[in-house]
Amino acid sequence: MITPTSSEESRSAAEIVAAEWSDILSYGRDLINPAVPRAAYQHPSLRELWPMVSHGVLYLSRCTRWPWTNDVGTAYPLVEGGYRVRRKSDKSLLGVVDTVEEAYALIAASLPDGCGPAVDGTPDDL
Repeated sequence: MITPTSSEESRSAAEIVAAEWSDILSYGRDLINPAVPRAAYQHPSLRELWPMVSHGVLYLSRCTRWPWTNDVGTAYPLVEGGYRVRRKSDKSLLGVVDTVEEAYALIAASLPDGCGPAVDGTPDDL
């Protein structure tokens, strides 16, 4: 994951987000199931958010710098198959679904009000 630095200040937030998506979409199975970022990327509203991967899970933020937002749902794979979709900010269980495509459709449908493209900054800049 690349965090924007001062040398990247001339790039727009959209360019920074697009570059990070490009990196994550190229990750191998050792970091994440490639179907996960591909499913998220199919949704234009999710494609505008800052992606990051940790422990095989894709997280999305409305800002490009730490501390990232936690008000966008996250799809956690279940041992028995399927995904549990949760939103950390209010500890909501958005649903349990069978496929990764359903998980990211649910996340896209559950975005916070006024959620737009990620900003190059922190939650204070929203």
